[in-house]
Amino acid sequence: MSAAAVSASVPGDKVKPGKAEQGFRKEKRHYIGILYCLPYVVVFLAGTILPMFYALYLGFFKTQLIGGETFAGFSQYIKAFKDPLLWNGFGRVSLYAVIQVPIMLLLSLMEALMLDSQRITHVAVPRILLFLPYAVPGVIASLMWGYIYGGDYGLFGQVFKAFGATPPDMFSQKLMLVAMMNIGTWIYMGYNMLIFYSALRALPEELYESGRVDGASEFRIAWSIKIPQIKGSVIMTLLFSVIGSYQLFNEPSMLQVLAPQTVTSYYTPNLYTYSLAFNGQDVNYAAAVSLVVGLFTMIIVTVVKLIGNRWEDK
Repeated sequence: MSAAAVSASVPGDKVKPGKAEQGFRKEKRHYIGILYCLPYVVVFLAGTILPMFYALYLGFFKTQLIGGETFAGFSQYIKAFKDPLLWNGFGRVSLYAVIQVPIMLLLSLMEALMLDSQRITHVAVPRILLFLPYAVPGVIASLMWGYIYGGDYGLFGQVFKAFGATPPDMFSQKLMLVAMMNIGTWIYMGYNMLIFYSALRALPEELYESGRVDGASEFRIAWSIKIPQIKGSVIMTLLFSVIGSYQLFNEPSMLQVLAPQTVTSYYTPNLYTYSLAFNGQDVNYAAAVSLVVGLFTMIIVTVVKLIGNRWEDK
């Protein structure tokens, strides 16, 4: 028996693992990591990738009364790119995103900074109250605000009539988008506030203390220390909000019942796609339109992400 073998067999000695054993351990840890990711990968493939390819497949066909379903090549996609109804919807949601998203994120950031200023007692109470609207489903929130907006029967109408004034028609062409912006802000302001507040709570207290020792005001501390430290959270909420704006569906679909002359079937791209598929029974063109909507949204999100990265690197 060799000397190495004898020393390895002595009880109590720590035996260093060989190269083969180290490689085996690394391989096992990597395998376990894949198992952890597997449920997400399966759901992502089944819920996103496969429907996307199925929509791509459907878009290459066209259904006619005479002849049934025939191969149409890229004609459905070309038709979607030239569809003025679709681009009208894109124009509305783009205006919605440009106005509503900055206002909502600014209000959310102000709420988070106020809660983090340590000048409010019992922070949990306002934090829960501000987050509460997010627990209300979007459909219910749209119906509730649709009732509030009512000029004859709603809260708006009753308040204005109590002061002898004429209530604004929130269901008109000019104010309908404003009404939807208000609903979206009411729902998601508390959700974004919670993200900002969590990011602020993770910052070390030493950053604030040095600023206060130097005599900086709370506004100065927030502007120069807190906000620059949570740039990543701001960009993340910005991306989510922009994506949500281009997926606007619950608010127009619910308010369409109250104002069918204003909220048309093509008011937003998602509502247009839904109307084509389930009301117009044109599934093939709806699939082509949905992919164009997805492509346009990805382009917008990529541009916003690049701009956000430049701001974060400063």
